[in-house]
Amino acid sequence: MHPPGKPERARTQHLPDITVPTVFTHGTSDPFGTPTEVRQAAALIAARTAVVEITGARHDLGSKSLDVPALAVDAALGLLLP
Repeated sequence: MHPPGKPERARTQHLPDITVPTVFTHGTSDPFGTPTEVRQAAALIAARTAVVEITGARHDLGSKSLDVPALAVDAALGLLLP
């Protein structure tokens, strides 16, 4: 959402232009944005969104106990299927 340690330099200006369902997969310890900032950014998108939080993960989303790609795909299918 912004460079690490610089929340005043938001990188969200393009989000209102997105018109398709969008999944954000976000590590809760990511220095590029807090979970709250990611949810606020997701709200800028005109289409349906989902935020998948990976507890304790940083920007690389590394997790030894979770299948992160499967979680993201599951969230995407949830946006597309009624």
